[in-house]
Amino acid sequence: METLKQRFLKNMHRHGNVTWDMVVPKLNDDVLKKIEWMEDTGGEPDVVFYQDALYIIDMSKESPKGRRSVCYDKASRVGRKKFPPETSALELCALHKVSLVDEPMYFYIQTLQPMDVKTSSWLLTESSVRDEEGAIFGDHRFGRTFIYHNGADSYYGARGFRTYIKL
Repeated sequence: METLKQRFLKNMHRHGNVTWDMVVPKLNDDVLKKIEWMEDTGGEPDVVFYQDALYIIDMSKESPKGRRSVCYDKASRVGRKKFPPETSALELCALHKVSLVDEPMYFYIQTLQPMDVKTSSWLLTESSVRDEEGAIFGDHRFGRTFIYHNGADSYYGARGFRTYIKL
């Protein structure tokens, strides 16, 4: 909790008019356990005021180190013919009861600070793309945010995923 508080105080531009005293009552044991996992895997969770609500979002400069080299979801992982990774982004989200950042949230957090300038992050993908065996991911290059597509079964050492918790 102290790490979260220090990050909150250091990055006031992410929170709007929210004070730490407004956040503390929302940090129950369940939320703190999720934050601890986000922190342990390199996500640098912080409080973000987004769409009139408070969220804890991975705000690490690069895609969290402990969540890279994974396929998008279980179906894509199981369907790989060669060298499937041990898990996937959506499987880890479900296991730890966090949500995968989607495209609108990704664009928003990129306005707070450039992220994924050397890495990329899987993003929640709509079913029409997923039905075609694809998934989307984003990064920040050349001073702007880009969204791309790839086969959902692909995985790279520089691609991970970002998560959030709605408070």
